[in-house]
Amino acid sequence: MAYKYIAEEWANPEKSFVDELMRQRLVEWRKQQTVTRIERPTRLDRARKLGYKAKQGFVVSRVRVRRGGLRKQRPRSGRRPKRMGVHKFKPAKSLRLIAEERAARKFPNLEVLNSYWVGEDGRSKWFEVIMVDPNSPVIKTDKDVSWITEKQHQGRAFRSLTSAGKKIRSLQCKGRGAEKVRPSRRKGAKGAQ
Repeated sequence: MAYKYIAEEWANPEKSFVDELMRQRLVEWRKQQTVTRIERPTRLDRARKLGYKAKQGFVVSRVRVRRGGLRKQRPRSGRRPKRMGVHKFKPAKSLRLIAEERAARKFPNLEVLNSYWVGEDGRSKWFEVIMVDPNSPVIKTDKDVSWITEKQHQGRAFRSLTSAGKKIRSLQCKGRGAEKVRPSRRKGAKGAQ
């Protein structure tokens, strides 16, 4: 029952006590490293919904990602401003997927299960990434997450197999209207072979 109330407060952070709490936390988080392992999730309700359990084999890390689009260098040689290729360039990945990849690089023996937003300021966004140790005997015997120990789930974050990755590849919609989406938007002409 407590998870319901936690979720309600996080639904509108600016209208609840979460706003003032996060203001204090962000001051500390800015001083920390880009990828920081933490003891327990900040948003317990969200973490539990995405598969987190307070048991051996589960690790949570907080990742900071700088906000904004691609910062492209302005060309030295001459061209008209339109052809500079500096403005209106968007990265092909979301900041959440970038955060998952950074966490996966920091902890190469763990697999990314899922992630969620925890805070932002004018310069950065923070995400918490739930990770699982596929070699842990506790994980191997857990019927809910033992699937992640199988070989085909290695390097999930880098192959865009997590929830954030599938969203970027437009794989979250099925049925009518999504006929041309699969195998993936990114696969393109390769799928026709």
